[in-house]
Amino acid sequence: MRRRGVTVILGALLTALLAVGVMAAPLPYVVLKPGPTVNTLGSSNGTQVIQVTNAKTTESAGQLRLTTVNVQSQVELVWAISSWFSKKDAVVPRALIYPPGQTEKQVEQQNAEEWTASQESAVTVALTKLGYPVQTYVKSISADGAATGLLRADDVITAVDGAKVTNPSGLTDAVRAKPVGTTFTISYTRGGQAGSAKITTKPDATDHKTPRLGVEIGTKQPHPFDVKIDLDKIGGPSAGLMFTLGIMDKLEPADLTGGKIIAGTGTIDDDGNVGPIGGIPQKLVGAKRAGAQIFLVPKDNCAEALKNAVDGLPMAEVATVDDALTALKAFTSGGTPKPCSAS
Repeated sequence: MRRRGVTVILGALLTALLAVGVMAAPLPYVVLKPGPTVNTLGSSNGTQVIQVTNAKTTESAGQLRLTTVNVQSQVELVWAISSWFSKKDAVVPRALIYPPGQTEKQVEQQNAEEWTASQESAVTVALTKLGYPVQTYVKSISADGAATGLLRADDVITAVDGAKVTNPSGLTDAVRAKPVGTTFTISYTRGGQAGSAKITTKPDATDHKTPRLGVEIGTKQPHPFDVKIDLDKIGGPSAGLMFTLGIMDKLEPADLTGGKIIAGTGTIDDDGNVGPIGGIPQKLVGAKRAGAQIFLVPKDNCAEALKNAVDGLPMAEVATVDDALTALKAFTSGGTPKPCSAS
């Protein structure tokens, strides 16, 4: 009896230890949780998030809050079970956040690069909306190229055959759409003075087929002040929209917030288009916790947002920065912005 009793006890202990081991073993999942929100018009750790030098800035009565998601990368069974039953957390396959073949460090590096790119695009879009357009200019002229003696370095290209040029690809696409030997009227400004030149394309020196103007082009966006975004420990491109709105609010007299707490998310490209992001359910919860009175949702996230709507937090659908500005104007004046739709 004693031996049998000892065997039963040892068996029970072994079973308990195995259960503990299973519960503590890491799983191929991560948990997404609501992360902190940051007022882009305010400060973080004692430092202004958006810093503008050599220009007068304005103070707003309200807030423009970017939203984030915390990723719990090491998940044990006990945490997974807890999160599965949570209304605010999400358990997703690890591969969705950390693709196979990439380490956590590599993913973090990619997120940091996207974070920087989103800030640059936010500055570009905000300044364009404030009257400082991106310019396509001549960086250099090729020796014996088609434009030699006709264009100069620093000329700002404004049109091709009367069609406005807003970016380098517009110029390149127009030239390559016609065969070698085509004559184009290139409009430009030089030293603030408008001019034009008729330039006949020459063949590429390598393939002898591609038409060339013989110029290297780039972009610049002249403005009399500097804009810097100072916010660490956040990655990815999803704060682009809120940074854009924050920069505009800082630099123009009107208060975009109307004294309200506005939250939102969405990527931004140089043309002002708002793109979808991940973690919308967690960002909605985080925004509500921060006291947000409305949430700006990228159009392509609306179906998911509607399925995860948070009581007391209306949502506005935005596909461009202009949509966001329209939504803010409607909301702060007592109207109803365009709501999210599932289609």
